[in-house]
Amino acid sequence: MIENSENKEELLAQADGVVRTVRLVFIIILVFPLVLYFSSKIDFEQEELTKVEEGPIIENGIDVERGLIVDDNYEMVYGTCSACHSIDLVTQNSATREGWKDLIVWMQETQKLWDLGENETLILDYLEKNYAPKKQGRRAPLKDVEWYEL
Repeated sequence: MIENSENKEELLAQADGVVRTVRLVFIIILVFPLVLYFSSKIDFEQEELTKVEEGPIIENGIDVERGLIVDDNYEMVYGTCSACHSIDLVTQNSATREGWKDLIVWMQETQKLWDLGENETLILDYLEKNYAPKKQGRRAPLKDVEWYEL
């Protein structure tokens, strides 16, 4: 009887090993073709092409996303100014070169703006050219208007 129980245990152990092997083979046979199928559907070259960045959108000489007039060094001005504040503070204002310089000095003394080094001249050139005071107001003065009494 002891031999029968030992034989049964050996048979069960062998059967268990066979079942595990069959499961493993079944999984490999089932999963491997699926992996091959889905990996063949991935277009790696297409993914690389979509990573190419497009240039800025420029309308009427203004970088639409950044809001600055496109000219030499406008990207440097954007990077420097927008590091601390909205670029609207630049585009909504105008000043002479000396006015912009005074504003830079004020920001360095009170707002922790770093020393701009050689870039300061390039930034001032850009601001002086593109954001200087306008000689004319919003519109020309009215001329030859016949006013009536209310």
